[in-house]
Amino acid sequence: MTYTLRRRSVAVAMTAVAAGLFVTPASAWEPTRNVEFIVPAGTGGGADQMARMIQGIITKHNLMKQSMVVVNKAGGAGGEGFLDVKGARGNPHKLVVTLSNLFTTPLATGIPFNWKEMTPVAMMALDEFVLWVTADSPYKTPKDYITAMKAAPPGQFKMGGTGSKQEDQIITVALEKSAGVRMTYIPFKGGGEVAVQLVGGHVDSTVNNPIEAVAQWRAGKLRPLCVFDSKVLPVTDKIAGNMAWSDIPTCKSQGLDVEYLMLRGIFMPPGATQEQVDYYVDLLKKVRETPEWKQLMHDGAFNQTFMAGAEYAKWVENEEKRHRELMSAAGFLAAGN
Repeated sequence: MTYTLRRRSVAVAMTAVAAGLFVTPASAWEPTRNVEFIVPAGTGGGADQMARMIQGIITKHNLMKQSMVVVNKAGGAGGEGFLDVKGARGNPHKLVVTLSNLFTTPLATGIPFNWKEMTPVAMMALDEFVLWVTADSPYKTPKDYITAMKAAPPGQFKMGGTGSKQEDQIITVALEKSAGVRMTYIPFKGGGEVAVQLVGGHVDSTVNNPIEAVAQWRAGKLRPLCVFDSKVLPVTDKIAGNMAWSDIPTCKSQGLDVEYLMLRGIFMPPGATQEQVDYYVDLLKKVRETPEWKQLMHDGAFNQTFMAGAEYAKWVENEEKRHRELMSAAGFLAAGN
């Protein structure tokens, strides 16, 4: 059964091109005070890194007259951040970067929130998941790792991840079912902490996003075993030693029938006008044209799919249904869901 869980002259010239890209007619609406950018997750993880990259790009290229302020609200598996945005009806000076806890948090906790209580703005990318172990571990392939787990007492091997009953644990449960093993799942506050815990040997593996573990991979501390996608990643230049993202095999090709891609999207509070949404869609399109954004997409091996409007809303609706099915199969739904 498939557990589909679904990444000086030159500088002057680039500056000149960028300046040309960012000249647009005056908008019918634009922010009149600081824009608060909510991250419903801890610091150092993929959502936090993306939000701070967007903030930095907007500031560096003067894409918005007002300042953008990133605020982490990770309480309740991100529920704190979502309820904040839900309660800010009609406030166009607040954005939230969403990951799959957009679905998993209300389904697992029963908090009074649904994505339809916010205003969809745009999908910025889809993020990948990779099975990581330490570079000094004896496991060179997923088969090596699974074989070791099967030979050990159930639960002896520890998987570190962000939060409980969220993406990382959903993938872990699917991995267990596919491989016929049992692990002990250890939740942490964010992807940055998860990577540090793996390097420190406090867990045996993680399923961190590429951007959350790339620094430790480059430093020779971590080893990727496989990617939870239907195809290998497209980035072919060398990232760590002689390895590129494209050299990491799919988990499915290695006998682990598990796939998962995660949303990196933007929402506004309920009650936003079309003019306000259009302003931020245009702003985010400008962000995507910068060299800094393209470097982030490259370094993190993101799937660079972009959506806005009805197409984006429909995609989110389908993902909510899929996550309900996945979480039901994992036994993660709160009573009443």
